[in-house]
Order: sequence, then structure tokens, then C-alpha cells
Amino acid sequence: MAMNWLAQPCVPLNETARTSALARQGQLTKPPGALGRLEEIAVQLAAMQGVEQPVMERIYIGIFAADHGVAEEGVSLFPQAVTAEMVRNFARGGAAISVLARQLNATLEVINLGTVSAVEPLNNVRDERIAAGTANFARQPAMSAVQCAAALQAGRDAALRAKQQGAQLFIGGEMGIANTTSASAIACALLSAAPESLAGPGTGLDGAGVSHKAAVIKRALELHRLLPSPAGIGGEGALEVLRCVGGFEIAGLAGAYVAAAQNGLPVLVDGFISSVAALVAVRLNPAVREWLLFAHTSAEQGHQRVLAALKAQALLQLGMRLGEGSGAAVAVPLLQLACALHRGMATFAEAGVSEQG
Repeated sequence: MAMNWLAQPCVPLNETARTSALARQGQLTKPPGALGRLEEIAVQLAAMQGVEQPVMERIYIGIFAADHGVAEEGVSLFPQAVTAEMVRNFARGGAAISVLARQLNATLEVINLGTVSAVEPLNNVRDERIAAGTANFARQPAMSAVQCAAALQAGRDAALRAKQQGAQLFIGGEMGIANTTSASAIACALLSAAPESLAGPGTGLDGAGVSHKAAVIKRALELHRLLPSPAGIGGEGALEVLRCVGGFEIAGLAGAYVAAAQNGLPVLVDGFISSVAALVAVRLNPAVREWLLFAHTSAEQGHQRVLAALKAQALLQLGMRLGEGSGAAVAVPLLQLACALHRGMATFAEAGVSEQG
């Protein structure tokens, strides 16, 4: 399956719109910079949308679900059956992201890329299972090249659906037991970091559990000859890292981020796993970075290191570590308020207020 689309150009940000938005910010009835990052967000969204006064009303949330063979190594407290059970919970409206999507009046779509057990037809769930989970990457590559390409393409297709539906923002979420192990392994390889420095508790491992998780990751990286690796690894190297120790849902997210940037659709990145997928996307196509906003700093140990590598400053720090796109959904009102203030505040001239001398 061809993957040459990954290197296709991304839409350039509109610098004329950015300049106009900056000029408007300078005329609003407030001291310059008084709204802090809300001003920066409004200007960035203006450049992304190509208009002086951006809007943030139509939100698409795509949740990619898949299981991981590395769960066999005892790296998670929860059984793999939970992944399929949560897919059902998403569809029935009982998950955190389901509640948040309703509150935001957002489109919510679940893409099942590889639960161990099949899931019956459900509303707003797309059955795109590639396999019954990835292989155990502590013993063999997680995916074949064909499987990796299929997962990336599924993400691309989701971003294209969002764009066709008129979405103004793409949020990607994930569900997959043991996927913090996969994300940590990817991050270790791409950042040339020791597993002990990035592996965290995930769904609630104790200290011994985290140490075991780090040991499993280290063994896998050595097996696939990914550690130590140059910190600048990218392109085909990043693709190989994804194939060897990634997950279907992480690949789906990475593909979605690349396609969103290629089609001029802003992305709000969720937590640790989503940020690792963003790191993969940026290594595959560096221009993707301009289209990424980062929602929050997760409580997961390695997230700050990944954000630093992406030169990203998250909007929120709430101690969240749920995944599902939940942290990104929580940050959407900040984007909406930034746009509302930028659009709705009066200028000094309109209000008859004296400007600074």
C-alpha cells in the first residue's frame, strides 16, 4: 500500500490573515497583550483559517481504537477486553468524551482499527479492523508494512471526512489497552531517551509495574535496534519506529494529523499518546507542526519531554490522563472564547475610548 502521500506539501498558513488579525488585536479596547495567550490563539487561528476574524463552531472528534499485543507482557492493569467494551461505551454515550462531545455539539466518530474481539455494528462506529490487535512488539514487529500503511490511511480518511463535513477543528483521540507502552517506546526511539525516563503509570501501575513496563520497552527497542537512536530520526526512520513498536490507533492519529495539515484543517492535540502521534507526524512531514495546537499537559511522565521536542506550550494543566481526546475537548471553549473576544470586542475607535499616548 502506497504511503508517498505522507510527504505531500501541507497548506501554508495565511500570513496576510495573520497580519490583519494582529492589527485588529492592536486596536481592541485593552492594553496590548492583556489577554495573553488568548490573543495568540486568535491570531494563529486566523492564519490557519485565512480570515481576519476566525470562528470555532464545527468540531470533529475522531476516536481511534485498537488493541496491542504487548499487553501479553503484563504492562497494563486492565484486560484487553476493555478496549472493545469502551468502543461500545463511546457509542452509547457513556464515556467522558461522549459527554464532552454532546456539550460541545461536536461530531463524534469512533474508528475501530483493531480490537481483539469484533464489535457488533454500532451507531457512529466505523469497523475498519486491520487485525485483532498488533503483534507483541517485545517479540516481533508490531505491524507489517501493509498494516502500518492501512492504519495511516484510515487516519487520513478520517481527516478528509472531517474536512468534507466543514469541520473547523480536528481532535483525535485514542483507546487501546497497553497503548501508553507503545507510545513510550515510540517516544524513546524518536527522542533517544531511556525508557525509565518516559515510561509512566498509564492506567495506574505502581512503581514496580512502571519498572517492569520500562524493562519491556528497553528489551523491545534492543530487539528492533531502535536504541540508542539519533534524536533527529525522521522520515523513513520514523515510519520504521511506528511499524515496529507502534499501534494501529497511534498510526491512525499520525495519518490524520498529516492529512489535516495537508488540507488546511487545524488540529487540537490531546495528551501523551496523541502527542507522540503528533511527534511521528512531524518527523514524517515537518510542515505539519504549523497546524497543531496542544490542549493540555498530561500527568503521564513522558508528556512534557514530548511537548518540548515539539516546541509546544499546552493550553491547560489539569492533571488529566484519560485519553479519548478528553483533554482536547476540555480546551475547545478556550479556542472559542479567544475567537469570540477577537471578533466581538470593540476597537478604540468604535468605543470612543482614548488609546495610549
